[in-house]
Amino acid sequence: MAANTNPIYTGTPDVQWGTGADGNGGTINTPLKTQNTALDGTGTVYTVFTADATNGGYVRSIMAKAAGTNIASVLRVFVNNGSASSTAANNSLIGEISLPATTAATAAATQNIEYPINFALPAGFKINVTLGTSVAAGWYPTAIGGKY
Repeated sequence: MAANTNPIYTGTPDVQWGTGADGNGGTINTPLKTQNTALDGTGTVYTVFTADATNGGYVRSIMAKAAGTNIASVLRVFVNNGSASSTAANNSLIGEISLPATTAATAAATQNIEYPINFALPAGFKINVTLGTSVAAGWYPTAIGGKY
């Protein structure tokens, strides 16, 4: 049972990033590069947030930062019910955000991209992301939220 219930607030800040399709705990040094054209949340997905297994969690937003030079793409954001993402019925496409073409430069920053989510997730639910086109350097997706 969540401790902060009237009104509900997150109890602990929670920042997470992509673990990749294999679930082997990829780190910030493994950017998302691979195309996935499936619009049902199946295929190669990156889990960027998993809600607390007991009390759930809250996701404020997904941040995306280019790892270097990339062609334009799209970041698709899915809610998963905590079961296998390979089953389309476990996923829901909640939004997309255009990712611009980027050029790595030592004297200029690449654009920060933020996709607002602003809702609570039940215990064990996940936020997964995919790319619409393969890119060279990749994108670092990071979820900003909290645990209840």
